[in-house]
Amino acid sequence: MTSYSSNTTVSKMAQRILASQRPVVTTHTKPDGDAIGSTLALTRALAAKGKRPQLLLMGPIEASLKTIIGSTPFSLVEDSLPGDQDLELIVVADTGSWNQVEPIAAWLKKHHSNVIGIDHHSRGDSDVASMRLVDPKAVSTTMMLVPLLEAMKCPLTGGVDGVAEPLFVGLATDSGWFRYGNAGPDAFALAARLLQCGVDKSRLYQILEETYGPQRLSLEARALASLEYAKNGSVAIQMLKPGDFQAAGASLEDLTGLVNTPMTVGSVRVSILLAQHADGVTKISFRSKPAPPGAPASDFCDVNALAGRFGGGGHVHAAGARLKLSADEAKKKVLASLAQG
Repeated sequence: MTSYSSNTTVSKMAQRILASQRPVVTTHTKPDGDAIGSTLALTRALAAKGKRPQLLLMGPIEASLKTIIGSTPFSLVEDSLPGDQDLELIVVADTGSWNQVEPIAAWLKKHHSNVIGIDHHSRGDSDVASMRLVDPKAVSTTMMLVPLLEAMKCPLTGGVDGVAEPLFVGLATDSGWFRYGNAGPDAFALAARLLQCGVDKSRLYQILEETYGPQRLSLEARALASLEYAKNGSVAIQMLKPGDFQAAGASLEDLTGLVNTPMTVGSVRVSILLAQHADGVTKISFRSKPAPPGAPASDFCDVNALAGRFGGGGHVHAAGARLKLSADEAKKKVLASLAQG
């Protein structure tokens, strides 16, 4: 099997997209800020070009991200899939993993020759898209979209229904609001450009980070109550079970950011959150810190590689996986894997 890397150019990808009148634009299940940002920006840009793009999403979708979507029409996979008749193109953004597109995997395979991918993750399956752009050095998939939009002569329009805002959402959220090590000069340069287009970063931060309901704090309290440390305090592990969600009145949408809380402890280099919301399925989130200056290589954990042991993936400092196991069973597997180094 070929490696997960680009097999086309920005110019050829732009031509392929522009040749389609009704492209379907989609992403992975439970879309995050970059998934929503990249699909929304592309959908709006193509609509402004006179195309009729169809934004197709797989839930659950956080309420804050629905606010970002605003009045842009979209459909849910849970309701129906676009008909096969006249299906010209399917754009899969921010993922190239079969595991992350499981609900539409059979549909994508059926139309493989018409599936193209745009992704900034280093791990993926090379047979998801027939044509793909992959750049693991990009901070976000929205960053990858900018030269593609330029090649298609799509302006970075401002305003709440524009293209610049969702591009900023992906860039900001995948860089931890520019706190992570991946936020280099290119990220700040793009941020400045998008701000000049009229992006209101204070508005976006409030929508995305400061609009949780009371159930979120209740769920966070239950997660912290489960907190354990491993590997001499360098690994923090939290666990949530179905009863925790029920007691807190919370859902999967309330998980965002919970894995980051233990990272405020100085000795913690890796944080892991295991969340079993349904019977027999556990979502695992991984986070890690860069190694301190002058520290040995052993002080750094590539959580993308760690998640890969469980069929997941992501980035070196942020990754995830899903196991068809209970939270307790998944925890045993994770601890056993950590013990192996």
